[in-house]
Amino acid sequence: MEGEEERWVPERYVAFWINSSSRKVVRLHELRLRPLGLSMANAAVLLTLAEGGPLSQKDLTRLARVEQPTMAEMLSRMERDGLVRRQPNPRDRRGSLFSVTDLARDRLDLVREALVQGERDALSGLTDEEAEQLIRLLRRVADNVDRAAAPIQSPR
Repeated sequence: MEGEEERWVPERYVAFWINSSSRKVVRLHELRLRPLGLSMANAAVLLTLAEGGPLSQKDLTRLARVEQPTMAEMLSRMERDGLVRRQPNPRDRRGSLFSVTDLARDRLDLVREALVQGERDALSGLTDEEAEQLIRLLRRVADNVDRAAAPIQSPR
């Protein structure tokens, strides 16, 4: 009917498909990492530490884009599980530096393989060009959202 407002049909909107795809890809990665005793969050921290050397909790929080209390809890569990080592920070006596343990380092190749295979599975049926185009388009969407959100975000 003319003049009626358009009905909300989630499947017609990009947000629905981005959210659905993201959840499913993360779930696939989680399933692949579970046999290694890891989650996506743990894997991201381990890979960051393996590439960046010993880092402070503050730096890890910034790099992983998670809240400080979440990172503190995650690092405590990872330390308990023997995946990270805490040592005094020579530049900040109140802080600590975290690094990967030998146990974690032994798992890193398997972690990378699990994540790469998850990506292959998620992009199955797409050509290399289509996969690259998808990444470019999603980056543009992310940039658009950042620009649109900037003026309406409440200051912290």
